[in-house]
Amino acid sequence: MKIGIIGSGSWGTALAQVLTDNRHDVMIWGRVLDEIVDISRYHRNERFFPGQILNDSIKATMNFDDLLDSELLILAVPTGAIEDVSKKIGSTFTHPVTIVNVAKGFHPTNHQRLSLVIKNNIPPTILKAVVSLIGPSHAEEVVVRLLTVVNAVSDDEESSKLVQNTFSNAYFRVYSSTDVIGAEIGVAVKNVIALASGILSGLGYGDNARAALITRGLAEISRYGVYYGAKPETFLGLTGVGDLIVTCTSVHSRNFQAGLLIGQFDTAKIFWETNEKTVEGIFAAKVVYEEAIKNNISMPITEQVYKVLYEDAKPSDCIQILMSRELKAE
Repeated sequence: MKIGIIGSGSWGTALAQVLTDNRHDVMIWGRVLDEIVDISRYHRNERFFPGQILNDSIKATMNFDDLLDSELLILAVPTGAIEDVSKKIGSTFTHPVTIVNVAKGFHPTNHQRLSLVIKNNIPPTILKAVVSLIGPSHAEEVVVRLLTVVNAVSDDEESSKLVQNTFSNAYFRVYSSTDVIGAEIGVAVKNVIALASGILSGLGYGDNARAALITRGLAEISRYGVYYGAKPETFLGLTGVGDLIVTCTSVHSRNFQAGLLIGQFDTAKIFWETNEKTVEGIFAAKVVYEEAIKNNISMPITEQVYKVLYEDAKPSDCIQILMSRELKAE
């Protein structure tokens, strides 16, 4: 199958490795010349994976037209770029294509889930279906072929099974699901909890605190998702507790690392001054906090993360606020 990948970053490159291992014809499109040359000529992406040799069948280009014969198109870009990329697809493609989104988050201003952003910006004559390929996964492990299990989520069951079969192999297993609302909310809101997990570590707290945070964080995620129509059981699966655990505990997690820095300095100021990476939890915290306030959804951890990020609250003070909340039954 001819597959195009929009985005030459870590996740786009790692998924290209999976797909070429599965003998698909893969073309990565990106805007950074050094990455494109590195991938196409030297079979590496040193910026993200130092020393790692890639499958030499992976092709890369800076010419968007090279993607126009793709049957499957993967969006491996930050959430803030999904709208513009979708518009570009809608204005350039002339045949129906299935979109596979791998970003985790919300639209930064209208707060829509990403599958809705894609559907609202690609004409139905071009958009065959949207499938979210999401779950507990770090590109750093996928690219070296370590065992990974994720979920292909879509309201089009046939398309989710197509993606499931296209990506699955001996080290990359894909399940399928139709709970689009629950899955998309689960993988987006967990980034907020991962920030909190990093903050705890940065302040010197241990396993007890992190276990409590993950547990109560899952309760928040479930509460938020169910309000919007998600199935409660989804949050016990790969796009719920699975993604939450890996993001809250792994050194590969950008959200965890951002929180760690914030906790170490007991302020978000240094993070804002020095960060150059895409940390999706930063944007998700604002979206989820604003939606929770508007709809009266109890999200105490998210509220404190928001205050640390956007109101210059001290993380150590916010933890004490959470610990001194009114006692109640679990």
